[in-house]
Amino acid sequence: MSIRPSTAPEYTGATPTALIRMADAGDVYVSWRWVGETAARGVAVLPRDQVRVVLRRLADAVPDPARPDDLRRVLTEGALVDPVAEVALAQALSRTLLPYGLAVQLYELSQRGIRPHLRIQPSPRLAQVPWEIIAPDPDVRLIDIADVSLLAPVSVVRAPERIAHRWNDTKDLPVVAVLDPRVPGFRADSELGSVLGRPNADMPVAHHFSRYDRLLPAVADPVELLRRTDIDRTWLSAALRAGASRLVYVGHVTAPAPESGESEHAELHLCCTAEARGFAASNRTHRPLSAKDLLLGTYTLDSTPVPGRELWPMPSRVALIACESGGDLRFTEALGLTTAALSAGAELVTATRWSLPTDHAFHTLTPTTTLPLQAAICAVDTAHDSPTPVPTLLAWQRTRLAAWRDSPIPENSPLLWSAFATVSD
Repeated sequence: MSIRPSTAPEYTGATPTALIRMADAGDVYVSWRWVGETAARGVAVLPRDQVRVVLRRLADAVPDPARPDDLRRVLTEGALVDPVAEVALAQALSRTLLPYGLAVQLYELSQRGIRPHLRIQPSPRLAQVPWEIIAPDPDVRLIDIADVSLLAPVSVVRAPERIAHRWNDTKDLPVVAVLDPRVPGFRADSELGSVLGRPNADMPVAHHFSRYDRLLPAVADPVELLRRTDIDRTWLSAALRAGASRLVYVGHVTAPAPESGESEHAELHLCCTAEARGFAASNRTHRPLSAKDLLLGTYTLDSTPVPGRELWPMPSRVALIACESGGDLRFTEALGLTTAALSAGAELVTATRWSLPTDHAFHTLTPTTTLPLQAAICAVDTAHDSPTPVPTLLAWQRTRLAAWRDSPIPENSPLLWSAFATVSD
C-alpha cells in the first residue's frame, strides 16, 4: 500500500481507539472517529451489490439453523474449513467491508508497531461478519494488527433506567455457572439435549471450573456443575440478585429468524418446566426463558410487576456460549439476549454470531479426537476472569489463527473460534 502524508492517529501512549458505526440504507454507510480526535474522521459507502455478494458467500460458509443437516456440509466442505477458500473469503470480506481510508490508518499504525482497538457497531446485515479474520492482505488478518470488539447500541447503554455493574466493584463476588443444564422433556441426544456430552471428571470444562472457590451452584465435585436439573429461572434470579461478578451460560439458545422482526423471542433454555410463568410458549414440558422475560420481567403477568432487570440483574460480565446467542444484532431493533443482558447491567457480553459445532459433531464428522468446543469455553471464561477480557480473548483467537495457519484442519478452523464476539458499553 502506497502511503502519502500520515493519516494515522497520533500516538500518546494510550491505545488508539476507533469507534466505527455502520448503517443499512440500500448501500451500507460507514463512519469512524478516533477517541480524542487523534486522527481524521472518515466516512465511506459500501455498495449494496458488492455487500450482497460477499455476505452470500459468508452465509454459505456458516451453519443455517433452519437446516438441521447443514452443519455436516459446512464442517466438511464449507469455506471456513478449507484453507484456500477461507483466505479467499477473508480477503473478499476485507475488500468489500473495510473502508480504504481506515485501512490506510491501520496500515500506518501497524508499521509503527501500534495495535489500536476497533470498536465496531455493525449494521444488522453485517452482524455475522467475523471482523477478526478479515484479510487486508493475504498474510495479514485484522486481529494481527488490531484488537476488535463490538460496540453496544447507544440507546441501550445510555438508557436512564440502566445501572451498569462495574467489574472493579464486583470482581470478588461469586461466578454463576450454568453448564449444559437438562432441558425438561428432551433426551440427551435430542435437539435440546446435551451440548457437552456425558459428564466426567476428565472433561476440560470440569478441570477448568474446579479452580474457583466462589462458584454458584456450590458443589463439592465440579462434575456436579454439569447437566443439573435444578437451574431454572427462579434459581437464576436468586443467584443473580444475591450478587455475582460473572455469569457463564453453556447450553442452547433458540434464535428467531431476522426476517421475523421479533428479536425479543430469542430463548435461553434452562431447567424450567412448562408451569414456569413467562412470555415464551411452552415446548413439551419446558418453557424457555426469553429475552422478552429478561426485558419485561412480570409486566402484564402480575398486578404489581417486577422489571426484568430486577428479577435477573446481570453481573458485569456475561458469557452466552450457545448457538447464535448474539443473533439479536441481526435485527433492526436488537432486543434479544445480548441486549437484554446489557440493559440489565452487564458491561460486556461475549456471544456467538452463528451456530456452534459441538465436540460430538467434530468427532462424528471429522477425524479429530480433541475437544475444540470445551477448549473454547475455557478460553472465554478465562478471558472474562481476567482484568482485560477483550485483549485476552483476542490473544486466544490469535493462537487459534496461528494453529489454523500451521495446521489447517477443521478443529483449528475459524468456524468455531471466530464465531465469538464481545459487545461492550
